[in-house]
Amino acid sequence: MQITHDEAQSLAPFRWLKKPAVDGPPAQRDPKVVERVSQMLSEIERKGMDAVRAYAQELDGWSGALEVGAAELKKSGDALPADVRTALEMGYERTHRFASAQREHLTDFEIELAPGVRGGQRYVPVSRVGAYLPAGRFPLLASAFMTVGVAKAAGVPTVVACTPPSGEHGAHPAVLYGAYLSRADRVFAVGGVQALGAMAFGLLGEAPVDMLVGAGNAFVTEAKRQLFGQVGIDLLAGPSEVAVLADHTADPVWVAADLLGQAEHGPNSPAALITTSEELGQAVVAEMDRQLATLATREIAGPAWRDFGSVIVVRDRDEAVAVADVLGPEHLEIQTEDDDFYLDNLTNYGSLFIGPWSTVAYSDKGIAGTNHVLPTGKTARYNAGLSVSRFLKPLTYQRAAKEGTAALAPAVERISAFEGLAAHGATATLRIDAIGRKSGAFDEVPEALRAQL
Repeated sequence: MQITHDEAQSLAPFRWLKKPAVDGPPAQRDPKVVERVSQMLSEIERKGMDAVRAYAQELDGWSGALEVGAAELKKSGDALPADVRTALEMGYERTHRFASAQREHLTDFEIELAPGVRGGQRYVPVSRVGAYLPAGRFPLLASAFMTVGVAKAAGVPTVVACTPPSGEHGAHPAVLYGAYLSRADRVFAVGGVQALGAMAFGLLGEAPVDMLVGAGNAFVTEAKRQLFGQVGIDLLAGPSEVAVLADHTADPVWVAADLLGQAEHGPNSPAALITTSEELGQAVVAEMDRQLATLATREIAGPAWRDFGSVIVVRDRDEAVAVADVLGPEHLEIQTEDDDFYLDNLTNYGSLFIGPWSTVAYSDKGIAGTNHVLPTGKTARYNAGLSVSRFLKPLTYQRAAKEGTAALAPAVERISAFEGLAAHGATATLRIDAIGRKSGAFDEVPEALRAQL
């Protein structure tokens, strides 16, 4: 989430109050990661569960049962503090409610295109989904809501989830409880590349999944990249990103806190401030240093801010929009006196957080209801975050009656003849000959279209 030299040339002049110390993208593909993942997937495909168990022992120190039983899954919430359990239940309910509303707004339809000619579309869920629930340095407790739960809201019949075990203790109970709330059909204590390979190759007592979803580290992302095509994927997520677009009305304490709230995801997580106020920018730079001094995760957030943090000063709101759209951040906060202008004009972001009271963490934990599996690395230019629509196939169909033949066959004959595709044309000729040709049918072009031409 950095501005390249070429991109800078296309923008109106702006000033850096702070530039990233590292020149280049924070998460390039590491050839060693690519090679290791390729080798692992090949071995898992050849040796099956023997390879999965070997990697579980080697990489996660886990030799116990791989599947988490239904009884253990159901009682996983008992191991949690009551307030955490309640918060997770709240997060699931809100995420499920938002996803259900998304599904309700994706409606099947059928329309008449000409007399006797109808076309339609049905939203049909994929059959099997494999969800990866990360639990590395920090277990992300809401991940199941965003993947398993949203797939279920879309109507996916079977959702299998994998989460890495933690040494001899097995899977994290809070992650398991999230999977239980989200109605996962089966859950396995398997992590990393071996988890994705096992789900994609159908090694977990289930048929191969049709789609893999969920964030993870560089190895998980590379495994999804290499498995894409054999299975579908949600997106290829890099380090977590945040940008705050703020003006003179913003509070530098709150802006700095929100930047650090995502920088602590990892030492290569970019955080950017775009502002029309140099005074605010200077205040935020100073505030970042102040808050980092006492932040418990400063050993992570500090290097992220030092190496990948930036503060950009622009002249006006139009330039702010232009810079933000070039960055295309995963999370974009708006803290200005004219938030609606930015809502109406911004186009490239994973998810938008409008107003100073809308911090990214509300969504990260599932409490705001929206999905936090979002595009990174400027892929928001052409991609969107995970939603029920990603699990649904908009399948089209056509319904042509005998009386619709005159509106279809003559044009298909002429186009096929021009292309030189005789067999295509013959399928239309058979049908038009069966009903008898009528002069003038080919010329029935709508007057509205003729006016446009």
